Amino acid sequence: MVPQLRGAGIIGIGSYAPPKVLTNADLEKIVETTDEWILTRTGIRERRVVSEGEAASDLAIEAAKRAIESARLSPEKIDLVICATITGDMPFPSTACLVQNAVGAVNAAAFDLQACCSGWVYSLSAGSQFIRAGTYEHVLVVGVDVLSSVTDWTDRSTCVLFGDAAGAVVLGPTSSDTGVLSSYLGADGSGSELLKIEAGGSKLPTTEETVRNRKHFIKMEGREVFKFSVRVMCEAAIKALDMCGLTPADIDLFVPHQANMRIIESGAARLGLPDEKVFTNLRNYGNTSAASIPLALDQAYRSGRVKEGDVIVAVGFGGGLTWAATVIKWILP
Repeated sequence: MVPQLRGAGIIGIGSYAPPKVLTNADLEKIVETTDEWILTRTGIRERRVVSEGEAASDLAIEAAKRAIESARLSPEKIDLVICATITGDMPFPSTACLVQNAVGAVNAAAFDLQACCSGWVYSLSAGSQFIRAGTYEHVLVVGVDVLSSVTDWTDRSTCVLFGDAAGAVVLGPTSSDTGVLSSYLGADGSGSELLKIEAGGSKLPTTEETVRNRKHFIKMEGREVFKFSVRVMCEAAIKALDMCGLTPADIDLFVPHQANMRIIESGAARLGLPDEKVFTNLRNYGNTSAASIPLALDQAYRSGRVKEGDVIVAVGFGGGLTWAATVIKWILP
């Protein structure tokens, strides 16, 4: 007989966005665009960006501290730190190791996970498996990105989209019918050319030429990524719900990756969800990649949009191409 696995749920949550605000009016002074053009096409009015000298670990550490405090745990009780990011402080060591040291999680293992804007849901799924299997008791899952560091501020099609932030949760054991009920992960490497940073890895190491040709910035085929995102958001949500015997009618709150308001509205309509069941913060934060969902989830919780027992569906999608959906039965009061 296969033993019954225990559940894994969110027992603490926190987020952090840098105080510096970059508005659409500010962007009008940098690149040929207008507030109306950006707002109409994306739903974004402003975003947060780091100040000089501020790195991904700085944001991640603050979000992690808030999540650990929320969980009412001492840092020594954290067994594992997983950090989802594509903009870590450096190629190595991992940002997770920097977070582990800074928060005092001296007994924790640590690693980074890279799945672009899907990264936090991938990491949540991985962390929950360690707990369900009984390997660890408490896992800190952080999503952080400083996309302003890899944004081409001369490219008006992409520079209007991105912001910087971090979000974190602490996972702990729960009953098998609460917490993370299911996770559905997917990837399609044939779409890897649609959203990428070309240089800085082993294929195109950093040289004077790669820097001069602006190959260290985000490049995106916007129209194709848009079509992919609209389709996969709904499909992934339904598959994750089906895995735990639920339907879109059971959703209390939908927390999608905050990429574009038209994508979110289209996905919500396909799922038959009214506006009051969809949480967005895109207008004020833009696309913060791996931080997008945990940042939104923390704000939803702290604003009273989430209560104990609610069924939450979160869906991420992005470069790789990757996508990931999770169904969570909320346990925090």
